Amino acid sequence: MYHAESLKDKTRLFLSIMWPIMITQLSLAAMNLVDTMMSGRVGTNDLAGVAIGASLWMPIFVGINGVMLAVTPIIAHLMGSNEKHKIHQTVTQALYLAVIMALIVILIGAMLLQPILTFMDLDPAVHHIAFHYLVGLSIGIIPLFITNVIRNFFDGQGFTRITMFITVLAVPFNVFLNYSLIFGRFGFPELGGIGAGYATGLTFWIILFASVWMTFKLNVVREYNLLVKWVKPSWKAWKEQLSIGIPMGLSIFFEASIFSVVTLLVGIMFTTIAIAANQIVISFTSLIFMIPLSISMALTIVVGYSVGGKKLQAAKQYSYIGVLGGIGILAIGAVFLFFFNEPISYLYTKDPEVVQLASQIFMVAIIYQLSDAAQAGLQGVLRGYKDVKLPFYIAFVSYWIIGIPSGFLLSKYTDLGPTGFWIGIILGLSFAAIGFLLRLRIVYQRAKKVAIEDGHM
Repeated sequence: MYHAESLKDKTRLFLSIMWPIMITQLSLAAMNLVDTMMSGRVGTNDLAGVAIGASLWMPIFVGINGVMLAVTPIIAHLMGSNEKHKIHQTVTQALYLAVIMALIVILIGAMLLQPILTFMDLDPAVHHIAFHYLVGLSIGIIPLFITNVIRNFFDGQGFTRITMFITVLAVPFNVFLNYSLIFGRFGFPELGGIGAGYATGLTFWIILFASVWMTFKLNVVREYNLLVKWVKPSWKAWKEQLSIGIPMGLSIFFEASIFSVVTLLVGIMFTTIAIAANQIVISFTSLIFMIPLSISMALTIVVGYSVGGKKLQAAKQYSYIGVLGGIGILAIGAVFLFFFNEPISYLYTKDPEVVQLASQIFMVAIIYQLSDAAQAGLQGVLRGYKDVKLPFYIAFVSYWIIGIPSGFLLSKYTDLGPTGFWIGIILGLSFAAIGFLLRLRIVYQRAKKVAIEDGHM
């Protein structure tokens, strides 16, 4: 990491940090894509069961990951202010937190999973697959949370290629495990959609082992003595990280959970075909969303580094580069979806009814891409400023007070059916983007005033 001077250098630095993150995120999304596609090839019940299981797991995963993501802006600020000696303490305390939160998630899941699925009154076969899919996935929760901390440790310093290398290598293992456990190949049991959960859980262990190995192998990170020199757990350090991480985690949770809630409501209100079609759209649009999400994560790093180094004009320029770039890329993605939504649907299933409904939902989902790109980029910038509390409230109101209720009303009381939920998502994301933009203007002006008073501008 370095403080780039010209706009051209800033763009080059931003892209050098962003593209490995993007490949990492696309690789992680590809694992979910493989789960969904292979399960769909077994049958509609398997596809629906994995959809329900994934929808229950995803908001928890991204929410806790958001809490751990606090490590990234903290390290970026420390790097920008030349306080690298504090990084070891920050990361070690985050590792303690990761294990504690993983254990809490497992405990809560053990108590509530079965009652939640029973309440949903699913088809017995779908219920069975969803439950055991999550049981299989749970074997990888602890290594996943630990890995996320190590990943943020790499990324916060700008070493995004390390994580990319690890994740790309893990994808073939995930594909092999999915194929073997879903279809019963190479001596493995034939588990159907349930096998996708175990394949994902085992893949998380592979990623952890690779991440730990990298901390000892590479000189650029070995100097921090991570996982070698331990410090006592510190409630003060946890409190600092949680004060940033919890609002970040909840903001991400509120966004991710709207898609999960939509899936669950579709499961309650409509047929198995509707669940499968909805999951196809969520699965593929989530893959595309990895691009603006990667831009958002890169923005947190470069903006945090610039703010830590008291270079607010650079932070502003990075904001323009990232946010406008994300909107432009998603506009191209929207055109792609318009022309190829039906062939994409057939990649997941052979059922023509599912494909027909998925194609209809895709046409609405095209619109939400632009709002999603804008709000993701703006959130990334705000995290770079360590401004997370008010964005949390903006996210809550936009997604849960505006998005979900309007989608529910449109689905229940109009002829739109499941498509109505996606119109609600569009409304929620659009309000969030506007709210984040207004907040960023205030945050920047406030930081600029402080910088002028301190003689940095």
